[in-house]
Amino acid sequence: MQRPHVQEAEAPVADQRRTGASATFSELLKRVKAEGLLDLDPRYYTGRLVLNTTLLLIGFAAFFALGDSWWQLLTALWMGLCGGQSAFMWHDAGHKAMFRNKKAASAVGYFHADFVNGVSFGWWVNHHNRHHSNPNHLDMDPDIGRRTAIFAIRQYPSRTAVQKFVVRHQSVLFFVLLVLESYKMHKQAVQSIARGETKRPVLESFLLVLRAAIYLTLVFTVLSPALAIAFVLVQQATLGVYFGMIFAPNHKGMEVRDGEEETLDWLERQVLTSRNIRPSLLIDFLYGGLNYQVEHHLFPAMPQKNLPRARELTRDYCAERGVPYHEVGFWASYREVASFLHEVSAPARRGDVDERIRQESGRAA
Repeated sequence: MQRPHVQEAEAPVADQRRTGASATFSELLKRVKAEGLLDLDPRYYTGRLVLNTTLLLIGFAAFFALGDSWWQLLTALWMGLCGGQSAFMWHDAGHKAMFRNKKAASAVGYFHADFVNGVSFGWWVNHHNRHHSNPNHLDMDPDIGRRTAIFAIRQYPSRTAVQKFVVRHQSVLFFVLLVLESYKMHKQAVQSIARGETKRPVLESFLLVLRAAIYLTLVFTVLSPALAIAFVLVQQATLGVYFGMIFAPNHKGMEVRDGEEETLDWLERQVLTSRNIRPSLLIDFLYGGLNYQVEHHLFPAMPQKNLPRARELTRDYCAERGVPYHEVGFWASYREVASFLHEVSAPARRGDVDERIRQESGRAA
């Protein structure tokens, strides 16, 4: 088991026979339920949906007002950020944190994922649920499996020649390549539907095609060809970087496990693998509440507005139980991620990958 280089203290030894919600988590859950923090509040999300719609309409108004002007690149930047904000809506809808009515939640999810952002909601729900079950597990977390970057040196031999070059410099290139994250999500949407991995392939195909038709028609009708291409590239790059900057600090550099079985109980599994970013009004807005990553992983169905109070309860509870709880500032979170990626890939730069893998295998045995 690989311990994060940023961990402040050693975690209690987990009982490897336990699975699911542990007795210690049940105690914290009682405190959270006692304050009604898991109760849904549709009025709050109605307000968020109105706000997101307003932000998008401002972008469209600017787009038509500016016309064929290179100032449109600012509009592209704005629309990329709006796409990131809309992602919080499909995220919370997928976690059933928004509405009790399943049809209403699904409508929000499909609209904001497929139509607004070109992402398959069906694929994302399945992918994200598996991530939540085993975060930072090399064999069970699909968020780790689909990355070029490595999180343990034993992943290095499986990479292609180009990927190995990226890995050797991943502390920098990981962030640079985030400009492609939106494109990768579009590609994944098409592939998952083609492979029959979504529950509603016809609906998702229709929404994706409709989105592409409207988007490209508007861009190439209102703007000159060169500006239209620049607009698409800026908007998609902005959205990709925003996506990446949201998820990057959440788990990278925290506890990593591998093997066929989970080695941590539910409470430790979520707390030890997650990193919080210290909250403020701006941070809470930019991250859509995902800066409370520890609490979100413990209580994925909790409405966003209740996460700050859950943070207070969770911090106190972890202090009582001796469970390390990791929270840092905005810049420190990315420094920790970059430092972790640099440390993991160090054997690849030194040329002693095989020796390092043998050493880690020996310790695991």
